Amino acid sequence: MKNLNNRVCLLTDCLFVNMALFIGLMIRFDANIPEALFGIVPLNFIITTLISLLVFNIFGMYSMLWSYASVEELVKIFLATLTSTVVQFLLAAYFNVLFPVSVYIIGWTITFYLVGGVRFIGRITKSISIRTRKSIHKKRIMIIGAGEAASLLIKEMKNNKRSTYEPVVAIDDDHQKHHTHINGVPVIGGREKIIKTAMDMSVEEIVLAIPSITRKETLEIIDICQKTGCKLKVLPSVYSLVNGEVSIKEIRDVTVENLLQRDEISLSIEEISGYLKGETILVTGGGGSIGSELCRQIASYEPKSLLVFDIYENNAYELQNELLQKYNDQLDIKVIIGSIRDKKRLDHVFSKYKPTIVFHAAAHKHVPLMEFSPQEAVKNNVFGTLNLAEYAHQYNCKKFVLISTDKAVNPTSIMGATKRIAELIIQYMNSISKTKFSAVRFGNVLDSNGSVIPLFKKQIEYGGPITITHPEVTRYFMTIPEAVSLVIQSGAMMDGGEIFILDMGKPVKIINLARSLISLSGLKPDIDIEIKYVGLRPGEKLYEELLISEDGVLITKNDKIFIEKSKLIDFDKYMQEIKKFEFENLEDTEKVISFIKELVPTYQNNL
Repeated sequence: MKNLNNRVCLLTDCLFVNMALFIGLMIRFDANIPEALFGIVPLNFIITTLISLLVFNIFGMYSMLWSYASVEELVKIFLATLTSTVVQFLLAAYFNVLFPVSVYIIGWTITFYLVGGVRFIGRITKSISIRTRKSIHKKRIMIIGAGEAASLLIKEMKNNKRSTYEPVVAIDDDHQKHHTHINGVPVIGGREKIIKTAMDMSVEEIVLAIPSITRKETLEIIDICQKTGCKLKVLPSVYSLVNGEVSIKEIRDVTVENLLQRDEISLSIEEISGYLKGETILVTGGGGSIGSELCRQIASYEPKSLLVFDIYENNAYELQNELLQKYNDQLDIKVIIGSIRDKKRLDHVFSKYKPTIVFHAAAHKHVPLMEFSPQEAVKNNVFGTLNLAEYAHQYNCKKFVLISTDKAVNPTSIMGATKRIAELIIQYMNSISKTKFSAVRFGNVLDSNGSVIPLFKKQIEYGGPITITHPEVTRYFMTIPEAVSLVIQSGAMMDGGEIFILDMGKPVKIINLARSLISLSGLKPDIDIEIKYVGLRPGEKLYEELLISEDGVLITKNDKIFIEKSKLIDFDKYMQEIKKFEFENLEDTEKVISFIKELVPTYQNNL
């Protein structure tokens, strides 16, 4: 008896059970009850009232939210009224005040209809309300969480006239909040009720509204929610309740990023700010997925000037507008269109703007495309890097950070092999220059250009199929902001010559990634969206690696960043081989591949 509705039910039950018994007598005796029975009527009414209320309470009929009643609750009413009638009959027989058996049968039938009917009025009303809401396209929402964020979110959903959300139920693991209401929305239990409640209440979307939740708990709840078939959304974990307000605009789709089993990254803000503040920073490939995030994060550390260098103008232009809008006159940003292959253009940029720190993210990255255009990979990834590094040395830059890839390790692709050559160029340049040169190596970043995630999303939008190269293919994954944060931190720690390795967590099976993405979209893998295997593409591996050698790594003060122990090589001789090829005919594919094999002995050509 925990809410007003159940107290009303208790009072009506007292009336209904006695009314049913009286109607049973009237029907049995055709409205002409024998005078001999009048004497035992009061005692029967007392027995009926006490037993009915006791049995109904034992069956939990005064602790339910009847506006959400389902078939399970109807079965409980059936069993409760039947049990009550049987006990009444036995007690009446014991006290020798027994009515004819037919009176109890009729009375039970009427009791079942009356007691069940009054409880299902709420359910019928709710169904009518559901149909009404559907006519105005309101999505039925389950809120996970019953704290401050959930409360403010529900209030916003109800008060915002443009809202397309209708919160109907809340879930929270705090037992003290169960069977209470939060801004009019019932809190019906913990996470164990998510699946059944979503089905019983026709929930269309689920919103995780616990900003303080740990990654482990998030994964556990998302795993449960995926079984409901509902689309999942979330309030970002870093969302702050500024001035006690929550905006519906803050709700985001639950994405694959939420499924990465990795603790939050800790950064030394003082170190980062110390080496970026007041510097002129050049980011090549600044309009790309990695480069643009580098620019966003660097901009927050008050550089003297930010130079965005890219050959593709559209993305760079959009980034410029984004940063100017955010920082107004506080950021000196210049977008420079050009290619790292063009020495004259690079010379002009370095002589005019005199960058002191370079982040080199420009590269050809698409593995299958580079297999069929190895010349372009060499021109861009090898000689483009060499050009940029030489001008950084010539113009006395303080630091130069190369963005590398796990595909440079024991490469099977042209792209990976050329990035390995770029790593060695950086280590050579560090040995002859006052500029500190280092590389940072990491795996795939979610939602970057060339990542499988954007491809999968488009394929889901088209209704499938999702295409996967092989059922056993695995990859390391990070989010773009995670990877970039660690790249910037590596720049703070570098002494020169290092190849930093980022902790990518555990490798992820691509098939599991695809299935999760389908489920998070509110669809069923292999039913709504077909998964099709198409075979490994040229240059691809089943498994990626992060280390050239398993001899070990050097640890750093950041437990997410390591340094690979480099093998000693004759850098002078190595660079002579590269320089010798610089003016060769790069259109000769066989000669290009021969050149790569000579410089990267571990390269295994799949062409």
